[in-house]
Amino acid sequence: KSCRTSPLLPMTPKKPQQWLQVVGHAGSFHVGDYGTLLKRFCEGEQQCYLRLMEDTLRPFVPLYHGVVQHGEQDYNMMDNLLTHFNTPAIMDCKMGSRTYLEEELVTARERPQPRNDMYEKMVAVDPEAPTVQERAQQAVLKTRYMQWRETLSSTASLGFRIEGFRKANGECQTNFKRTKSREQVVEALDNFVESNTHIVVSVTVTVLHSLVDLFISKSGIFPFSGVVGSSLLFVHDWTGKTGVWMIDFGKTVSLPTHHTLDHRTPWAEGNREDGYLWGLDNLIDVLTDILPVT
Repeated sequence: KSCRTSPLLPMTPKKPQQWLQVVGHAGSFHVGDYGTLLKRFCEGEQQCYLRLMEDTLRPFVPLYHGVVQHGEQDYNMMDNLLTHFNTPAIMDCKMGSRTYLEEELVTARERPQPRNDMYEKMVAVDPEAPTVQERAQQAVLKTRYMQWRETLSSTASLGFRIEGFRKANGECQTNFKRTKSREQVVEALDNFVESNTHIVVSVTVTVLHSLVDLFISKSGIFPFSGVVGSSLLFVHDWTGKTGVWMIDFGKTVSLPTHHTLDHRTPWAEGNREDGYLWGLDNLIDVLTDILPVT
């Protein structure tokens, strides 16, 4: 299922570094040697990283070093992006106007599997959300849950949502399922950047503008790929050092031949649009509003 590759780049020893996981499935990550991070193997993500290593967007993603085994499990090995930061604050922003693949909708229709765990999650957020039928079954379909969840957050309204962040003092915030309005998003971002507002936000906005430019005009990958469920990782520390990277490509899929996306057109089933750039435009706009007037 996997091809073992030797590291794509020579790696120099670096100081031991923890990985601060804010969201996602526990056990998906392990800290590797020499400033690397091991992420549970996903073939689609491996293929995307291999292509990204040859793309103009390479500076915006963690460097990829191939597949390794840890215990009985295969892992994709990549740079640990936190290695060169000093007690960093980190934030995960899920990009795009949907976080499920069109194929998942089709599968759910063809082989519906009502999920009790997702019903419980739904009721915990909004007891009135389930339909009469869902209440009777005490279960909802995964796609129904995902589509419902995205109308709660800023995913549907702004094309991105804050998944969670961890501040330098260790304070962790992941309760953003209902962070939907622009004002709520601004408040959360303000909380994340804290006193470093000017340098962190101005550097971040500059990087994001570069990302938009490369994404549109120079990348050989993303005009021809659906980018779903991918995140931007924001990192900053007390010295003012700031970084932004694209991460999580398990649902990044190549399009059929001669098909391209602009990543801004509203999604309708069948057009495969993901809203990634629309979300990036809105994120830049919101961050620019946070910048203090000088």
